[in-house]
Amino acid sequence: MNKAQLIETVAIKAGVSKKEAEDVLQALEDVVIERLKQGKEVTLTGFGTFSARTRNARMGVNPQNPKERIQIPTVIVPKFKAGKTLKDSLKNTQ
Repeated sequence: MNKAQLIETVAIKAGVSKKEAEDVLQALEDVVIERLKQGKEVTLTGFGTFSARTRNARMGVNPQNPKERIQIPTVIVPKFKAGKTLKDSLKNTQ
């Protein structure tokens, strides 16, 4: 499912226009990004938690020249931890 399909599905389920659903989804994205930039978490109870984690610097291999080692710098990456409700709903889908 891509973003356009998500907006359409949310609009139908919520009984709102596509534009309203798109605005809400964009606002959610903006809030999550702002909070993660501040080093804070966003928790949607039952669904999951978005957080930012630091991935330490490490040595890697240059894909264009596998014999050459390169230094990969420290970087901040997003992390998502699924909540109990989400995990439980996926357990019963098999």
